[in-house]
Amino acid sequence: MDRSAISIPSNIAEGSSRTNKSFSHFLDISLGSSFELQTQILLANHRKYLSVEKTEIFETKIEEFQKATMVFQNTLNRD
Repeated sequence: MDRSAISIPSNIAEGSSRTNKSFSHFLDISLGSSFELQTQILLANHRKYLSVEKTEIFETKIEEFQKATMVFQNTLNRD
């Protein structure tokens, strides 16, 4: 969980200084890490490491990030 959570902002930061096409690629990597984190959170809940309430909070935040990132990525790809 730690590695995927750190990968999300790290790839955004790395890609931000690149061309739009390259930045879009780094956003893809960041999105992949967010889906990986989401899966790990669901597994943690399944194994009773996380409560249902915490799981729902984390899932909502991750889904908000995913939607916002995809919208941003679409604006980059239009140029």
